Amino acid sequence: MEIIANYGNVLIILAIVFGVFMAWGIGANDVANAMGTSVGSGAVTIKQAIIIAVIFEFAGAILAGGEVTATIRKGILDAALFTNEPHLLVYGMLASLLAAGTWLLIASSLGWPVSTTHSIVGAIVGFGAVGVGVDAVDWNQVLKIVLSWVASPVLAGIISFMLFRSLQTLIIDTNDPFDNAKKYVPYYMFLVGFIVSLVTILKGLKHVGLSFDLFTSYSLSAGCGLIVALFGTILIRRIHFNPDENKDFYYASMERVFGVLMIITAAAMAFAHGSNDVANAIGPLAAIYSVIESGGVIGSKSALPVWILLVGGAGIVVGLITYGHKVIATIGTRITHLTPSRGFAATLAAAATVVIASGTGIPVSTTQVLVGAVLGVGLARGMAALDTRVINKIFLSWIVTLPAGALMSILFFFTLKGVFGA
Repeated sequence: MEIIANYGNVLIILAIVFGVFMAWGIGANDVANAMGTSVGSGAVTIKQAIIIAVIFEFAGAILAGGEVTATIRKGILDAALFTNEPHLLVYGMLASLLAAGTWLLIASSLGWPVSTTHSIVGAIVGFGAVGVGVDAVDWNQVLKIVLSWVASPVLAGIISFMLFRSLQTLIIDTNDPFDNAKKYVPYYMFLVGFIVSLVTILKGLKHVGLSFDLFTSYSLSAGCGLIVALFGTILIRRIHFNPDENKDFYYASMERVFGVLMIITAAAMAFAHGSNDVANAIGPLAAIYSVIESGGVIGSKSALPVWILLVGGAGIVVGLITYGHKVIATIGTRITHLTPSRGFAATLAAAATVVIASGTGIPVSTTQVLVGAVLGVGLARGMAALDTRVINKIFLSWIVTLPAGALMSILFFFTLKGVFGA
């Protein structure tokens, strides 16, 4: 308690600095997973993708970031073991933020699309198991998170496979793909608006003091879906068939219709990503703030301050603007060749999976979800459509991420103990 009393303000300042650093890393590396398909498919430019992401990543973090944050800050460690030594929890969360942020900086500079969720969970488990004791880690909660890392990309792959198959049946493999695209795409737009709105309303708005009954939630979501579909339909009507552009690629006019849809799904994916991954930066920050604000009392109930969500959202946005374009440029074209129709199926499947997971409080890896979704689209076209060498590299970077985060976290944890005292 004495350390908390003496160094409380310094520790909070460090927590904010490290939290912003971690959020910056998320923006620099992980946002590419949210926007890469849109850029790679040619639906939006990198500049447009950054503008879309800035707006919707921030909105997702603020409006729907509270549920997953609770899991990151409370669920992984047994807080009761820190009751007599709350400063150890503070050191550990500071070490986790610094370790995960450092790993993301390294990975981004190398162009590796790694998982921020792996980074922070690995870091927290590392300091908890080695720095405090194996019993400090809630292994059941960790097992649930690890299982979600397997289940979520599989789920995203299945959804994207089914979505792309439906596109092939209704639009692509028909005699008039352009007219059918204009006919059916508004229904897919409704689906985008409905899914994102429903999970946000049901789960995401609790921490800002808004809650609705089930009927009202579904009604509001349907209304949002209709607004999105109406907006999209207006844009689609401006697109006209051009025989000249179809000489080299038969589906060129049709893909322009999907280009409009991709802008909407890009916004949905950015929102979904902000809602899920902001927790990786602010979960530990919220835990540190709660312990210090309560004078060292562990487990005291405290609301998640909005300013912490703002810090996380701002850090993500700055990271995206300053460094994100590098990874976006590589992610969008390396796994498989994407067109707007293929990118849509992958992006909507990924967004749906991430938003649903965020709503249930399970922190999933956006990287894994998106790769799973892109693989699903690729499989719908056949294995030859996939670049397996790139996929193998991505899988390898995922394996390295967890131990890298854990090892650096342990190192930083003992460094902080040495600086401030045990």
